Amino acid sequence: MKLNRTHVRDLARQRIERLFSLANQAVKSDPRLANRYVSIALKISMRTRVRIPRELKRTVCRKCKAFLYPGITSRVRVRTRRSPHVSVTCLNCGTVRRYLLKRDY
Repeated sequence: MKLNRTHVRDLARQRIERLFSLANQAVKSDPRLANRYVSIALKISMRTRVRIPRELKRTVCRKCKAFLYPGITSRVRVRTRRSPHVSVTCLNCGTVRRYLLKRDY
């Protein structure tokens, strides 16, 4: 039975979300296993051309592709200089990502 593209992409999205949830559970006991889950999810995403949601994408280091979990594999700081932002530092490679905070006027 041949699956059409929408079924394949839907299945890929489900698997990607499942792999990220497994990585979230495994990072405390075995960070290498969590990194493996994330690498598999990234491969599935590239192969099926499915976008990873923003919330999940922000939990992956853009340089070393490690799973970022606050306090274990990353450091999170809130900064107010210049424009308020959240600074996330990968503890594996030292890459810093900044996410702007919206101001309510």
